[in-house]
Amino acid sequence: MKILVTGGGGFLGQALCRGLIERGHQVLSFNRGHYPALAALGVGQIRGDLADAGAVRHAAAGADAVFHNAAKAGAWGSYDSYFQANVVGTRNVLAACRAHGIGRLVYTSTPSVTHRATHPVEGLGADQVPYGEDFQAPYAATKAIAEQEVLAANGAELATVALRPRLIWGPGDQQLVPRLAERARAGRLRIVGDGLNKVDTTYIDNAAQAHFDAFDHLVAGAACAGKAYFISNGEPLPIRELLNRLLAAMGAPTVEKSIRFRTAYRLGAVCEKAWPLLRLRGEPPMTRFLAEQLCTPHWYSMAPAQRDFGYRPRVTIADGLERLRASVRAGG
Repeated sequence: MKILVTGGGGFLGQALCRGLIERGHQVLSFNRGHYPALAALGVGQIRGDLADAGAVRHAAAGADAVFHNAAKAGAWGSYDSYFQANVVGTRNVLAACRAHGIGRLVYTSTPSVTHRATHPVEGLGADQVPYGEDFQAPYAATKAIAEQEVLAANGAELATVALRPRLIWGPGDQQLVPRLAERARAGRLRIVGDGLNKVDTTYIDNAAQAHFDAFDHLVAGAACAGKAYFISNGEPLPIRELLNRLLAAMGAPTVEKSIRFRTAYRLGAVCEKAWPLLRLRGEPPMTRFLAEQLCTPHWYSMAPAQRDFGYRPRVTIADGLERLRASVRAGG
């Protein structure tokens, strides 16, 4: 089967491409750049922008299914840049599926689509949690729009499913954990609040496995068709413990210092005004959305994903940490 993976050069994207190749599929990745790691796997690559409808349609030609994983992520940037990548890009993928008669679409979403200020989510499935409102982050706002359009597109001709993996980590990550370790080494990392709020995370192999499980069950009328699912390791931990276990695996100093939520929230508001006003580069160290995320319990039920497409996390957090530690020691 020929499968198109959008964003195949990213952390999860490479895991998806690798797993699909191992399963005997012909894989093509649609990226903005060229990735030698994908070439080494035997993955074909087409360069282009998601917001370019013609380029997306060209990339999807001949595909039997699509894993739409590409997105503009992060906590900072203009709303339009997120809208073009996440909403317009997803609309272009849906249009390409219709144009080429592609029957299956697995969409990578995010739990952030349900974010509501400091409202906790504890042990619930996606069908029990409404979409968020008044998003203070364009990433969450645009992903919510895109996810709803993907699910609305589900039907007899195109079966769709949306997966919401929570905080993906593991060997090969170039963003989340390395950035945490860098800040810890520089003495610039703080825990927001008391650090006792439990949060879910997802080891990279489990995140990819959830996509494969959903894909294997996805057909018109399937139990998972037209639905969204939270995905995680199913092992919620206090964020203080989780953070320090990840840092220890990276060989970075642990963090004990904390900052009150109200202080972090006000700092985020100041940063959001100062960065564009002063034309500062990079992302601000704090935003209001980030402060809310860091101090609020967010952990989910895996029962719906297990029931509808058999997802079970195969790598525990303890085993994942050992793999991460070994990768760091090996220079990964």
